[in-house]
Amino acid sequence: MESNIYENSRDVFLDIVNTKDYIELDRISIIYQSLKDSIKKPLKMILLYGKPGTGKSMFLLKLYQNLQSSQSIYLYSTPILDESEFFKTLAQDLYGMEYSGELNFTQFMKVVEKKELNGPIVPLIMLDEAQLYSTNLMEKIRLLSDTRKMKFIIALHKTEKEDLIAKEHFQTRIWESIKLENASLAELKIYIQKKLMKANCLDTASMFRVKSINTIYKLTNGNYRDTNKLIYTIFDIYLYYIKNNPSRITSSEISNKIIEMSAIHTGLIDA
Repeated sequence: MESNIYENSRDVFLDIVNTKDYIELDRISIIYQSLKDSIKKPLKMILLYGKPGTGKSMFLLKLYQNLQSSQSIYLYSTPILDESEFFKTLAQDLYGMEYSGELNFTQFMKVVEKKELNGPIVPLIMLDEAQLYSTNLMEKIRLLSDTRKMKFIIALHKTEKEDLIAKEHFQTRIWESIKLENASLAELKIYIQKKLMKANCLDTASMFRVKSINTIYKLTNGNYRDTNKLIYTIFDIYLYYIKNNPSRITSSEISNKIIEMSAIHTGLIDA
């Protein structure tokens, strides 16, 4: 194969969040629809959680792009950890109000109480990587949701802190919890091949046979982020060989040796 085929295939697995790379799998589609349905319910808060690399950021971005033309929706991909900056950002986004000085929670709550909703649909605020927010700020976010003048989707990693947030702050609140998980072996095969075929990389898609998929699954446990990093590195190694030592490319199937080399390089296994 020519080097540009490996280069194109490699770049399919860049570790970036882009909804053009969204792959429809049956279970993922069901979960995504469940998230959309939850937004229509009279819920104050929705929790989206799962291990790193299970697709939370992709879900939020896809939801944002799908809904931004029909309702007020705001996505904070990077946590705003300073409380004053957090409330100033909300004031700017929700009400077009700019503050040059400090804006504390009490001051912002007074603004919220005075403002009337523009229609029956409340603004939706999506907070990614919410495990980074302080417990104190999370409590204030909960109080904001109690006004029912804004709704929050909280996306965070499944950690002890997530359990703490759920137990201490929201156990008596109306909310819904949606969990994302790693792909199964069958789903991982579909995921890899669909990503390559979507980019017209049909030749390299056919290189992933049962043996190589099984090996990749054992290394990544079906985690999408780890899979992307591993396969990116696999094609990077193939690209190196095709340019410098093409005689090393002797098979039309992904080599377990190269998978192992890639796993060492990405830290999935020790050297």
